[in-house]
Amino acid sequence: MAAEGGGKEMNEIKTQFTTREGVYKLLTHSEYSRPNRVPFNSQGSNPVKVSFVNVNDQSGNGDRICFNVGRELYFYIYKGVRKAADLSKPIDKRIYKGTQPTCHDFNHLTATAESVSLLVGFSAGQVQLIDPIKKETSKLFNEEVRHAKPSVLIGRCVTLRSRFPSPSFVSRTSTLFARQRLIDKSRVTCVKWVPGSESLFLVSHASGSMYLYNVEHTCGTTAPHYQLLKQGENYSVHTCKSKSTRNPLLKWTVGEGALNEFAFSPDGKFLACVSQDGFLRVFNFDAVELHGTMKSYFGGLLCVCWSPDGKYIVAGGEDDLVTVWSFLDCRVIARGHGHKSWVSVVAFDHYTTSVEESDPMEFSGSDEDFQDQMIHFGRDRANSTQSRLSKRNSTDSRPVSVTYRFGSVGQDTQLCLWDLTEDILFPHLPLSRTRTHTNVMNATSPHAGATIITNTSSNATNGNNSGANTPAVNSLSTALPRSNSLPHAAATTATANNTNKAGGGGIVDSAIATGVSKFATLSLHDRKERHHEKDHKRNHSMGHISSKSSDKLNLLTKTKSDPAKTLGTLLCPRMEDVPLLEPLICKKIAHERLTVLIFLEDCLVTACQEGFICTWARPGKVVSSF
Repeated sequence: MAAEGGGKEMNEIKTQFTTREGVYKLLTHSEYSRPNRVPFNSQGSNPVKVSFVNVNDQSGNGDRICFNVGRELYFYIYKGVRKAADLSKPIDKRIYKGTQPTCHDFNHLTATAESVSLLVGFSAGQVQLIDPIKKETSKLFNEEVRHAKPSVLIGRCVTLRSRFPSPSFVSRTSTLFARQRLIDKSRVTCVKWVPGSESLFLVSHASGSMYLYNVEHTCGTTAPHYQLLKQGENYSVHTCKSKSTRNPLLKWTVGEGALNEFAFSPDGKFLACVSQDGFLRVFNFDAVELHGTMKSYFGGLLCVCWSPDGKYIVAGGEDDLVTVWSFLDCRVIARGHGHKSWVSVVAFDHYTTSVEESDPMEFSGSDEDFQDQMIHFGRDRANSTQSRLSKRNSTDSRPVSVTYRFGSVGQDTQLCLWDLTEDILFPHLPLSRTRTHTNVMNATSPHAGATIITNTSSNATNGNNSGANTPAVNSLSTALPRSNSLPHAAATTATANNTNKAGGGGIVDSAIATGVSKFATLSLHDRKERHHEKDHKRNHSMGHISSKSSDKLNLLTKTKSDPAKTLGTLLCPRMEDVPLLEPLICKKIAHERLTVLIFLEDCLVTACQEGFICTWARPGKVVSSF
């Protein structure tokens, strides 16, 4: 872990950090926010979210950014590392009354320089379809009205061409598709276009329900009637029963808590969902079947993401941990500890994640030479990464060196970067060479973390990396080595198959059966009692792993009864039963809780609840004339 110095330095906001690839730098002139750049009073507001789209502009500057701050929604040209942000010229700005934007998503298939389709979810349950380039509002789903009127004012759009402030607010009308909010009255927690579709989208709500819509269909003016399609443990899937096709096409009823986020697999066939009851559930959306589940160590799960090849899922939440789950084995393969409060976002870095399947790397020389080779090795970019990840499925017999990079941000205002390496992914395979490099920035700290960089050779083996030769770890209070990845305590038991075998066959109409990823549900159990504040506070819960915090964790697991009896099972292994990752870097980068982490090719983007969207240039990507 990248430990800082004294207490004052620990609270200092960082503007750069170093990894093995080089130095990431904050570009202060590329900061996006409200035009006045005044920090937003975030108390009682929904999290700031950011969405990107590329409109294939002939000028070569086709990136567009959308973000919400309080009641406001902004749409800008995103200049990234190339030029400074010009906040005086938003393409579109909308201010809403009586409700706040909570999430949004662009349709990348239909985006052009003249038009984009943007879905926006709201705190009162509505979903709006807008075109910020044309400054149009085309449809509004799940809106509440008293009478059957064809349109209603739901927001204001700032017309930038007007010279006068008063008339610059133009009423926007929208076609209504539900009366008295008959579909769902709770907050929208996540909205996404279904991959590969120009018209289908999914919406999840704080009620624990999720709905599949088609923008070309109406919702009707009466309450929808549902017919059971499929049922499983703590979830059920219904179709909308009507003479003509109407929205929603499908409804999932999931447990008893909020469905906080969902994410489609890279191939679009599966959907991972995390909920307030602490369960990750992965579904085959086409078949409406549950593939596998995982339970958090404690508390709700708040965020989820897929690895570029779809083999691994990372989730984070109220246990302050990032948990890595194997899609193929349906089991937890590692946990990561670095945050001191809830983890709000996790994301894989597709541009740093790398798989090496060529001839084994031979190394001779100094540690500096070895590190130079590793830096070059770690710079495989997105296209080669995806193809190599695919090839690895059919070349298991060949030497493989694999590193998945992912990041996380949390309510502790810290950014953490993690490497998921071979010793975690293949714990029982002997490795030819394992190098452990302690970050030079942490050399003065006895608790500084180390980065494990691994490459495999066919010439020699190192048995120290196999699970059989690794000493058992009895508890968290044991003196654990402060490395990027800690070894298994013992050989992992055979994994159980969590797949629900249900009859196949097509479902509903052809619109739903289009070859796009689909989702089924999340089973939620009764939410656990909240821990005492001294044991788990909102802004400082687990803290640093130590004997003291370990004792607290052990005490919690003994005194708090678990209705699901999952602790110590494949659903939720004990802390000592799986490897414990430590972050490559862990830096405080904001004053308020962080709500966004997005990896782009030449930078990464973060955002905090004050409404500031920050761009961090990757090593070597800072434009000299910036």
